Amino acid sequence: MKKQFMTILGLLLMFSITMAGCSSSPDSSSSGESNRVFSSQTGGQASEEEDNIPSSNATELTVQFGDSGDSFVMHLEDNSTAAAIAGYVGTTDWRLPVYSYDESEVMEYYDIPRRYEIPDNSETVTEAHAGEVYYSDPNRIVLYYRDAEINEEYTLIGRFDATEEFVEAVENNPVLEGWGNQIVVISNGE
Repeated sequence: MKKQFMTILGLLLMFSITMAGCSSSPDSSSSGESNRVFSSQTGGQASEEEDNIPSSNATELTVQFGDSGDSFVMHLEDNSTAAAIAGYVGTTDWRLPVYSYDESEVMEYYDIPRRYEIPDNSETVTEAHAGEVYYSDPNRIVLYYRDAEINEEYTLIGRFDATEEFVEAVENNPVLEGWGNQIVVISNGE
């Protein structure tokens, strides 16, 4: 985890230095700009990129499998990844296509458009339990609706109560007419 943090910090530093050089005026000293960026990042302040990510104090989101499916509550984890997703969903509902690996009978995933910047706090996960929802970098939400042994780098973002009704809703999500795919609708429940 520490190694990942240092890698991310290094990448943010390189990005900031590059951006400072691009935005400096001919009269300013680019080395002075770089030093200010470096000291502010090492001082523990959030990067400008992270400041633009909407955050939310929401503790749950509502998910429908299909446009007219029953709604289920996803209880959110207390981390920056879940807060960013809730922040974006708070501004507009997400209507995402459903995919699975080789017609998997334990999980499905939803690709989030790349315009959304979501922080990654991934760790190695070796067991997924029914109802767990993960973020996979870059910009993918992964839902396990049955237990599974895995070896993936994920950030846990939420959990559903894995009732029979929930599993049936996931498995029986209708294919959207004219689109040839299933969808999932994620909203803040309002």
